[in-house]
Amino acid sequence: MVEATHCDPRTYPLLSQIGTPADLRALPPKQLGEVCRELREYLINTVATRGGHFAAGLGTVELTVALHYVYDTPHDRLVWDVGHQAYPHKVLTGRRDRLASVKQKDGLAPFPTRSESPYDTFGVGHSSTSISAALGMAVAAEREAQSQGIERATRRTVAVIGDGAMTAGMAFEALNNAGSLGTDMLVVLNDNDMSISENVGALSNYFARILSSRKYSALRETGKKVLRKMPTAWELARRSEAYFKGMVLPGGLFEELGFNYIGPIDGHDIDALVRTLRNQRQLRGPQFLHVVTRKGKGYAPAEGDPIKWHGPGPFDPASGTIFKEKAAGPVFSQVFGDWLCDMAERDPAIVGITPAMREGSGLVEYSKRFADRYFDVAIAEQHAVTFAAGLACEGLKPVVAIYSTFLQRGYDQLVHDVALQNLPVVFALDRAGLVGGDGATHQGAYDISFLRCIPNLVLMAPADENECRQMLYTATTLPGPSAVRYPRGQGSGARIEAEMSVLPVGQAELRREGRSGLAILVFGTLLAKTVPVAEQLDATLVNMRYIKPLDIDRLRELARRHTAFITVEENAIAGGAGSAVAEALAGLGISLPIHHIGIPDRFIEHGSRDECLEAAGLHTAGIGQQVERFWSTQSAVLRRSAAN
Repeated sequence: MVEATHCDPRTYPLLSQIGTPADLRALPPKQLGEVCRELREYLINTVATRGGHFAAGLGTVELTVALHYVYDTPHDRLVWDVGHQAYPHKVLTGRRDRLASVKQKDGLAPFPTRSESPYDTFGVGHSSTSISAALGMAVAAEREAQSQGIERATRRTVAVIGDGAMTAGMAFEALNNAGSLGTDMLVVLNDNDMSISENVGALSNYFARILSSRKYSALRETGKKVLRKMPTAWELARRSEAYFKGMVLPGGLFEELGFNYIGPIDGHDIDALVRTLRNQRQLRGPQFLHVVTRKGKGYAPAEGDPIKWHGPGPFDPASGTIFKEKAAGPVFSQVFGDWLCDMAERDPAIVGITPAMREGSGLVEYSKRFADRYFDVAIAEQHAVTFAAGLACEGLKPVVAIYSTFLQRGYDQLVHDVALQNLPVVFALDRAGLVGGDGATHQGAYDISFLRCIPNLVLMAPADENECRQMLYTATTLPGPSAVRYPRGQGSGARIEAEMSVLPVGQAELRREGRSGLAILVFGTLLAKTVPVAEQLDATLVNMRYIKPLDIDRLRELARRHTAFITVEENAIAGGAGSAVAEALAGLGISLPIHHIGIPDRFIEHGSRDECLEAAGLHTAGIGQQVERFWSTQSAVLRRSAAN
């Protein structure tokens, strides 16, 4: 267990007294500004010790304080989106002294997690889920009230969406549904896009207070009742109101979806936030509050470069120096980024696409050098896949750089729009396997299982950095869709060849010929961890390279010379590459003992990548133990058989 940190009352006289939001609500409004100051300082000094998501949380300090001050959490439901912005929420809800443990093994989860706190009403990881979840909770509250004969639910529901999450279609699907239902709920848009900061100020706050006031609401509703009896006048009034609000406020879209739009309001004005939220809490029907914040607020380095400070490692709060470990070699994301630049130089048809992961996917250099062939489609994975399909239809060569965990969100598009039409789209699957600190929501544990069942798709798993480069190139030469999966971080340090060549499709590589009768078939970068195990047991070691199509000839030949197989992969065992081998052997009519090593049938929680691999039994010692246990059992069986 990671040790707790102490919130010194001398440094944080108010924050140290807040164990729960009830303690916060006991304070007079005039002290909220000081609470915000202490909370922001505490975030800076605590995250600095170990790193973590940073800039987004600094921007939500006042909003978080205001929400917990006005709403009776956890009775009232507060649903966060994009959990990066929820660190202040963790601090105010009983987890203050454990904040330094966030993302660490046995420490706080990186995102809101239901099992961690009753204040975390909905688990967060992938973005744009808050409005749908909050709507479900609001409808449930209404049904509960109706069952008790109460006209209106006493429990309020708030969804806080932001940090780019409004770019996903799911958010608008939920808004459309909520508006049509007319359910009592509040959606807060935490808009931290600095390009619209000029909309913030006294005039915007004035409109927010007016439009959220009971007087305005009462006048609006009374006017509706009267004018509905006069259809022509009602239609004129309705259009006039929409026209007026559309002229001075950017909320016409949300009004058309059935929401009462308020804002934009300064998200760092705690007094204005509290007043507006108190007003909106009393209003009926779907409410929408547009709050403008500054990512990194209160810490100059993060304000100046919020992307760099989105999720830094440990840093010096005074100087703003981020402490980074010296890299022994390029990470796989950089290998991909360098390859894409090299390909774009030689082939004008190459197009790069990312769903809002430019930095993480290694596309910074490409986006600068080939801006006309770079498309960041925002947090819209489904669109990214079908957009790529459209490009491929017209002869371009789209490369979709996407995390394994996020491709799950575009699965129907992958099947229906790409594979069914056999379009040559290349999927560069970053973060395939166990990712570390972001935990269960981001582990790339399932892509082999959900990809290998799709017709027309070629699926590859490189053993090292150079194979990754060559496989990516191979993918661009294929007539149909393909995917290359590679893990987070560095590889084994293989020398990367500048020249690119095609790796024969569906052909494995024999790395070691053993004499024990055991063959170990490895899919991906766990090969390096398996080498010493194979050497110790004198086992044959095969770098399988291709998951689909499998090297059937190699399997048939290995089965003739070996008495047992072991498969190794950094994917769920269920339906994974090992399952593909077993299916292939069965199809060949070959029966021999086979054992699968991979991610077990449970969610692997957060920690470092090495700790996650150890938790799954995929470190060298864990692989060795599993191989030795299986081979020992099989050897005993063989000895008994020979004796008989």
